[in-house]
Amino acid sequence: MDTACAVCKKSPPEVTLKRCARCSTTPYCSRDCQKADWKSHKKICSSQAQAKPSSADKLSPPKGLEGGVAKPFTRLDNGTWLHDRSEKDVYMLLIDAYRLNVDDMYNLEGEVDDDSLYSGAPDGLLGFQRFLRRAASRRGLLPPWWDASKRRDCEAFGMTPQEGNYRAYLECAVEKSDIIEKYGDSQFPMQLRMLSEAVIGRVPGGSDGKALRKLFAGMEGMEHADAEGMPFSILNAGTFFRS
Repeated sequence: MDTACAVCKKSPPEVTLKRCARCSTTPYCSRDCQKADWKSHKKICSSQAQAKPSSADKLSPPKGLEGGVAKPFTRLDNGTWLHDRSEKDVYMLLIDAYRLNVDDMYNLEGEVDDDSLYSGAPDGLLGFQRFLRRAASRRGLLPPWWDASKRRDCEAFGMTPQEGNYRAYLECAVEKSDIIEKYGDSQFPMQLRMLSEAVIGRVPGGSDGKALRKLFAGMEGMEHADAEGMPFSILNAGTFFRS
């Protein structure tokens, strides 16, 4: 795979390379280089995209769950991200969305609940129960099979050590790097944060994830875009990210 910009030929560490969002093959160091190359690149972009698995074939996340889903940002945008998953996967996703949100609130706003792990509580069960109540109040967000019995099962799952762990999930804090390592997907923390935004109604730091969610959902549908039009590059998303 190419390791230099297709136009200016600069390579890391001098520049950061990102690939065409449509074919995921040709590398560029900037939006300007991508624009300069588009007249030539569009002749091969579609064929390169067809040589790659379509977004419908790519499941996220690649590990950490019993099964991934296709087009996760589209699902987030239409409120069905938790649907069509196993019960265990739904429980795990709700738990990790809650845990990452607690960590974000602590790091970005310096706020912690009195019954939080970050305040010295032995576990985050009470906060997680509040999170689940809010999730249940969001019409259609939880799967159709969700009810009071499943809520109790989810809480019990979070308080029971799993897969040889000595401590339960709700007895342990997580941060972004833990989520990436667990699920093998650098965009998965963003997915969990968008789920939390749907549950709570806001994200730590006061950002609004709607524009970014729609951007990524649109990119997932890129295979249906007009081949003659300039595809929306991942390079465009830079202004939506904050360190």
